[in-house]
Parts: sequence; C-alpha cells; structure tokens
Amino acid sequence: MSRAQFDEMHDSAQAVRPHYQAFERWLSAQADALMQARREEAEMIFRRVGITFAVYGAKDEDGAGTERLIPFDLIPRIIPSHEWQTMEAGLVQRVCALNRFIHDVYHDQEILRAGVIPVEQVLRNAQFRPEMVGVQVPGQVYSHISGIDIVRAPNAQGQGEYYVLEDNLRVPSGVSYMIEDRKMMMRLFPELFAQNRVAPVAHYPDLLLETLRAMAPSGMSEPTVVVLTPGMYNSAYFEHAFLAQQMGVELVEGQDLFVKDDFVYMRTTRGPRRVDVIYRRIDDDFLDPEVFRPSSTLGCAGLLRAYRAGNVAICNAIGTGVADDKSIYPYVPAMIEFYLGEKPILSNVPTYQCGISEDLQYTLAHLKDLVVKEVHGAGGYGMLVGPAATQAEIEEFRKVLLANPSGYIAQPTLSLSTCPTYVEQGIAPRHIDLRPFVLSGKQVQMVPGGLTRVALKEGSLVVNSSQGGGTKDTWILEDASADSGQAGDVAAAASGPMMQAQMPTMR
Repeated sequence: MSRAQFDEMHDSAQAVRPHYQAFERWLSAQADALMQARREEAEMIFRRVGITFAVYGAKDEDGAGTERLIPFDLIPRIIPSHEWQTMEAGLVQRVCALNRFIHDVYHDQEILRAGVIPVEQVLRNAQFRPEMVGVQVPGQVYSHISGIDIVRAPNAQGQGEYYVLEDNLRVPSGVSYMIEDRKMMMRLFPELFAQNRVAPVAHYPDLLLETLRAMAPSGMSEPTVVVLTPGMYNSAYFEHAFLAQQMGVELVEGQDLFVKDDFVYMRTTRGPRRVDVIYRRIDDDFLDPEVFRPSSTLGCAGLLRAYRAGNVAICNAIGTGVADDKSIYPYVPAMIEFYLGEKPILSNVPTYQCGISEDLQYTLAHLKDLVVKEVHGAGGYGMLVGPAATQAEIEEFRKVLLANPSGYIAQPTLSLSTCPTYVEQGIAPRHIDLRPFVLSGKQVQMVPGGLTRVALKEGSLVVNSSQGGGTKDTWILEDASADSGQAGDVAAAASGPMMQAQMPTMR
C-alpha cells in the first residue's frame, strides 16, 4: 500500500475539504491563548470527574499503580454524512456476519464443513469455548456490543479509503470517552453546535439499555439489568460505573451475585433480587469458577448453569472471542459472502498469517516494513512496528516470531490518515483511527460516529491510550435537509430521549 498520507482536513492541494470549511473558519478566528485556556479547562474537568484509566504494570514513586488522564484534543474529527452512511452499512453487514459465524461454530459448523475456514483455526483456537456448543442464546446474537476499529489510508488511486483493522467482540471499551468528549466540546464551544449540524451521540446509553433488555429471557416484561465489573482497580472501571449510572441500572461485582436453582440473584438491602441480563465487563476465564478458572473471585459460581438453562442473558455472550481473534480476522470477508451472499462493503487490511509457511517467510523477509501482532494481543502490546523499530528490536522480535509463528499475524504498515491536532507546539497533523460501537439486539443500530483515537507522538501510528494516545470528538455532519435540529445533542439533551437510527433486522 502507498505510504502517502491522507489528510482528513486538507486535500492534496492543501485546500480545506468542504465538510471542514465552517470549522476551519471558526478555528482561524480563535486566539491561541483562548484555545490553551480551553485545553487546560478540559483537563481540569476530566480530572475532577475522574475520567482516568489504569495503566497495568506502571507504578508511581510509591510503588502504587498509576492512573492517567486520557489526553483530549480540541479539534474534532469530522466525517460527512455520505461517508458515514457507507461505513454504517459496512459495519452492520460485518457484525451480522460475525454473529452468524459465532452461532454457526457453536452449532452446525457449516462454514467449517464447507472448508471456508480451516477447522483447526477455530476448534483449536484458545478463544473457542467448548462449553458453549449447543447453547441457545436469545435471538442467536452473541456480540451485542461490538467495537470495530476503522482506519483510513490511501488506496491505489490515492484516495482515502476506510479499512477495518480489528473486530472487538468480547468486552470492547471506550464508548464512555466518546460521550464525554462530546459533552466537553459542547461545554467549551457551544457556538460550534449552533453553527454545525452535528449528529447526536448522547442517546447511546438509551440504545444500549434497549439492546440489553431485548435479550432478557422470554416472558420478562420488566427485566432486571446489571453491569458486572471486575472492580475499581480495572482500567475501564470509570466506563463501567458511567454506563451503569447512565442506564439507571446496578453496578455489581461477582460477590454481589449468587446462583440458586439455576437462577441468578443480586444481593440487596431488601433481600435477593433476580437478575435477568448481565452486561459483563469481565473476560470469559473469570466469569464462573465452577467452569473456567477455579481461583477467580471476579465472577459468580454457577453462572454458566443459569445461562445454559436460559434463565439469564449474558452480554456479550461467552465464547465471542473466537470471532475477534486476529487469526480469524482474515476470514471475515469470506464469512460475509458465505452467510449473507454479499460482497464486503468495508475492506480488510491485507494480512499474512505467520502460521502459514509462505506467509511466515514473507514476513521474516520484510519485518522492517510490516506491523506484526500477537493474535491474542491487545492495547498495542506484543507487537512490532517495523518502520519504527531498531535493527536490534527487529532481530529480537524475529526470535520471538520463530518460536511461535502461529501466534502472530503481519500487515503492511498503513499510512493512517492524519487530522489536525492541538499539541504543545501548536496545531499539527497526527495519525488517527475510529472505533464505532455497533449494538445488536432485535435490530442492529448505532449512534453516528464513534471514538476517534489519536497518536499524539509525532509520527507514531500507535493510538492506544495505554501507549500514550489521546481522543477526539467525532462529528458526523448531517445533511442540511435532515430533520434534527442544528444543535444536535444540545437540542436532544433538552427534549429527552433521542431519535434512534433504524437498521435492518438481524437474521
């Protein structure tokens, strides 16, 4: 792939793209001192609210774990509505196929018998859960909340094209930052939302609660929903508490739950209360010590029994990790064709599977040009970014790769698109990605946009917050003919629940 950069705000002649023109006029009229003051105000508010994340392995001078503020950038990432509509259709298509795949591998395994995906690639996958074979889940939906990572890079024609970089189907995080970034922009620059038709995102908790309630066991008219967290020391604990509060449901830990007669109950001051839907933010291994890790104190003993009996819904379902493993990623376009009979709307990044001899040899010969990732890795760890690595680092990684080839995939070093970003030296281009959040229940729906992550270090392609990345507000600019008010979230916040975008029914 070409390494030329695609600038989100400026075209190749450095002219401002049409969807950025109104914002650029506003930005050019702002004094540097004002922008710096707003930046400091945002940091102060985020710290006061407690919007931080824990960094595993990092310690402060007293030896305690460290929490960091995710840097927030004042310049939004803007996407015109026609681009979003295409991306949205591609996301719905992809998540529908992934859910069909997960159901299939735990039931009829048609895709394996058809030879579309090698049997061992699935059944020997560390994320495949034999305990889920034959288990019926509500609506045949496994990944109710999917975070799909999208990047933009130049295609063969030099135009910016959207690619899916990764599917996150287990316990995807980051949506709270999407919502809080929007609230911060509205607080700091309310005039921008009066001047631009920015599609709203504040109704995400309403859609999430609707999705979760739709998964309740049949016959439950008023299901009890809870958010299950590992606890306050988890890196995403702020998000767990935030979403529970926004949905108006209980935030619980494993010790707050118990199973009796294959039903799940929550301990309350008024006695036990039956739980119908669990939005779990705990990995499979820790959910039920009777079945998975016996030493786990984070989950609830007997949970799988209640789940198999159909007495509780778990969102996302146990076993979804088999579809978001990086070794399965290369087969998603084939899944779309197999299950839906359609060509993929969104392309994958070309991927080399190091467990295949030919791909391994190519990867070893081109390590300096490739990004090599662990198939089970996350957060930007366990990977090699060839162009940014020293020769010594490349040779050390070569040994690791040769010791376990099937544990890695390799991809070309995409020249991720850049977006103007407010850094210490002023406004400068920085690489970005996008994580939209797709909700699958009785229908597939999402809010317009997602979490834009930005690599704040000059030249860096690693946007993960754990690696020093920041976030931006993501604007989907509505057409002038749209029915919603100009103020987007501002108007909706004043009038209550927001309009929901209807998506095709999941089949």
